[in-house]
Amino acid sequence: MDRKWIVAKKITEEFKHQFPEINPIILQLFYNRGLKSQEAIDEFTNPDYGRDVHDPFLFRDMKKAVARIFKAIENKELITIHGDYDADGVSATVILVSIFKALDMKVDVYIPHRMSEGYGLNKNTVEELSNKGTKLIITVDCGISNKAEVELATKLGIDVIITDHHEEPPKLPRAIALINPSMSEEKYPFKKLSGTGVAFKLAQAIVKHDGGKKLKEGIEKWLLDVVAIGTIADMVPLTGENRTLVKYGLKVLHKTRRRGIRELVNTTHLKLETLDSNGVAFGIVPRLNAAGRVDHANTAYELLMVEGVEESKKAAEGLEKNNKLRQKMTEKMVYESKKQIGEVGERKILFAMKEEWSAGLVGLVAGRLSDFYNRPVLIMGVREGEVIGSGRSIPAFDITAALVKSSEYLNRYGGHAAACGFTVKAGQLDQFKDKMAGLADQLIKDDNMQPRLPIDGEAKLSDIGWDLVKQLDDFEPFGMGNSQVYFVTYGLAVEDLQKVGNDGKHLRLMVKQGEATKKIIAFGFGRTWGNQLKIGDMIDAVYEVSVNEWNGRRELQLKLVDLKLSA
Repeated sequence: MDRKWIVAKKITEEFKHQFPEINPIILQLFYNRGLKSQEAIDEFTNPDYGRDVHDPFLFRDMKKAVARIFKAIENKELITIHGDYDADGVSATVILVSIFKALDMKVDVYIPHRMSEGYGLNKNTVEELSNKGTKLIITVDCGISNKAEVELATKLGIDVIITDHHEEPPKLPRAIALINPSMSEEKYPFKKLSGTGVAFKLAQAIVKHDGGKKLKEGIEKWLLDVVAIGTIADMVPLTGENRTLVKYGLKVLHKTRRRGIRELVNTTHLKLETLDSNGVAFGIVPRLNAAGRVDHANTAYELLMVEGVEESKKAAEGLEKNNKLRQKMTEKMVYESKKQIGEVGERKILFAMKEEWSAGLVGLVAGRLSDFYNRPVLIMGVREGEVIGSGRSIPAFDITAALVKSSEYLNRYGGHAAACGFTVKAGQLDQFKDKMAGLADQLIKDDNMQPRLPIDGEAKLSDIGWDLVKQLDDFEPFGMGNSQVYFVTYGLAVEDLQKVGNDGKHLRLMVKQGEATKKIIAFGFGRTWGNQLKIGDMIDAVYEVSVNEWNGRRELQLKLVDLKLSA
């Protein structure tokens, strides 16, 4: 489906005059990201750990949390870290366990099974932990919605500290401390921390309270490699404090002490010392997530904690095996879903369901299909007789708001505007689908279903050089709130083109504009454009600026995102 190019509005001459020393192309990128003062630009391009990472005791309940933890340490009470099964939750668990180990404290870990237990605390788990002698539960990346489970823990003589970042429910649990930046009453200055980021703030506070007695000053900085992984994994905005944590976290990651991470990176085509946010997002994170999707997230946790050489290799091989299985299962589900959906026609929301589909993979499949069809998609499987589904959506349709309006047909649901999870009441599937379809018909206009491609601005081919590449480095790490930089150039003459890769899947072009020539690599464009395009054609191209390194040589190239024949 053709994408509608949305080019950012050009900066004004007045704005250019405010920053005469900045390249107008780079200034346009700052403006697009809402950076309109020298202070904001400086914080973005040169984040400072000492200045831009906030004091953890700005959380209103942090003193209570730390006091309870040190009481548990003094009384030699059993502490259990209750994690979550995705890469953010696993990373958050690793953060706190690492700090308690540095304090020579015995600490237990409990990560629920995605398929059989589901998200967050449950009453069976609380009872199990009570039987083991746990006196303090610290949740990470979950807990804010577990009011009943916290009440049960209290009755059983267990205190609970909740660290979470998800939206607060109408009624909060009565925990010893609630550390969650997104709560309406919370005064902490940065609201968009990941679950790992919140766990790191607690770790920071523990180190600060210890005051150098057992923990070396700055020891928590060695946890930033895991903070970067968890933050990138959770797709929170890479702005503000998150940007600082990830920027410094990538530096720690390049020299990580964690053998498991080193071995995991070895299973990819990536290099640890040059790993960037994209490498983490598409190399490390899927392998960590695969553990909880097809097996148990404990294997991802063990990889991040393992110390022995052989054990780390074995753990990395296990995750790689799980990831390949996850890919194979996902591809099969995508194929079967497309077959089930058939011709889309006028439908504005799509459904697919099969009993044996894994609850751990329905969200991935929904995401793939929503991108493919540019419509909201709900994918469902069945577990223990209950229909369990996940949805992904487009900007025009708040999928979780639609679930709220369809809640009479649901046992459970949750999520945000773009993604959701739900379980359907017995015998109510058809009514639920009809309700969702009606809402989609009402809210989605035809032009909302054309994919949009946001573009940072127009550039001439002569603007693209090594100096620009160096300045673009300041925009790393890329992620939500700071997306990959895309430029458009109009009127490029095709001087040469070749099909490359298996079966001519890709294209390599040489293009010219005026006196400037550049190479374009077009991954995946061979089959769609390989027989249409010819030398001498004039094209408009959307691309990112990249560097190709091969046998010690560095070559500037443009990586194609989209193209059209010039009008």
